[in-house]
Amino acid sequence: MIRLEQLSKSFETAQGEVQAVQNVSLEVQAGEICVFLGPSGCGKTTTLKMINRLIEPNSGRILLDGRDSSTINPIRLRRSIGYVIQQVGLFPNKTIAENICVVPAMLGWDRRKARARAAELLEMVSLDPRSFMDRYPHELSGGQQQRVGVLRALAADPPLMLMDEPFGAIDPINRAVIQDEFLRMQENLKKTIILVSHDLDEAIKMADRIAIFKSGRLEQYATPSKLLSRPANRFVREFLGADRTLKRLSVISTSSVMRRDIPKVAPEEPLARASSLAKGGEDAAAVCLDSRRRPIGVIPDLAAAAGERTAAAIMQPARPLLDAKSSLRTSVSLMLAEGAAVAPCVDEEGRFVGLLSWREIIGAMAEGEGSS
Repeated sequence: MIRLEQLSKSFETAQGEVQAVQNVSLEVQAGEICVFLGPSGCGKTTTLKMINRLIEPNSGRILLDGRDSSTINPIRLRRSIGYVIQQVGLFPNKTIAENICVVPAMLGWDRRKARARAAELLEMVSLDPRSFMDRYPHELSGGQQQRVGVLRALAADPPLMLMDEPFGAIDPINRAVIQDEFLRMQENLKKTIILVSHDLDEAIKMADRIAIFKSGRLEQYATPSKLLSRPANRFVREFLGADRTLKRLSVISTSSVMRRDIPKVAPEEPLARASSLAKGGEDAAAVCLDSRRRPIGVIPDLAAAAGERTAAAIMQPARPLLDAKSSLRTSVSLMLAEGAAVAPCVDEEGRFVGLLSWREIIGAMAEGEGSS
């Protein structure tokens, strides 16, 4: 766990003293990703650099698992913390394996153990060790170099990682790929991570909690969902943008919104049976499943369907199929692309687990706004 207590830092300039960080207090729990967010010059990078003592605070404390960081030798402290910067900073005269193992080498790891660690990490980001271990940075694309920069921070298996706009210089397609790879790694590694970003969408995607800074002050510290539904003040509300309600789609899971108590029928069954299973309502719907419980059709309006006809005679194609684990944003995008009023949700095996309609989507968004 990381705790900042009344952290402050000022700098002397030609125009006088500038308060870069003012009385910032927050906690990051073990295994969480915290994103520092805010406009340029708001103090987020200065705060990050104070954690590994690249910059010393004027006042306040930084506690790492309860220990005051000012009592730790700064060199030893930095070697125990993974650090990733936007410019990557790979050594051009070292191979990829040597770059990854810079800190392990400083810690006295033997060469065989270090290379095994480098190979293990390269595989985690889909870079074949046999092809990349002995290359040099100039032989890699920008996205591949950024992957290596992240791996170097992970090489000695540090519990804490600091990342200063690590994906900012990469094109949007590669940025999304690397973000996804990093989140997959985090599911297994459970590192405590503080990440500086200027990209709100990236923060919403990556963070367990977001800290929004303005002029060196912490304006709000909250989960992405709470931040978007209940901004603390006018600055936060305007920083999040007029479309913050739409942004909430990214932090709501499809499975938390979909309806599960849907009548299920086989293609040859009469709709009268589905109607008898429905709980009523103007928008009562049913889903038609095959023998493996995979959706093959939907009946969006049972009330308008003839009871003696079979499901196969009246059902609409079951598309799009929505991954129940995906965000509501992804599901809404797929439904809009297909012009679908309702869509089946499935698990990893393609089996039906629920149905999503615009009623549930609008209800979820309205519920969040109502709590603000």
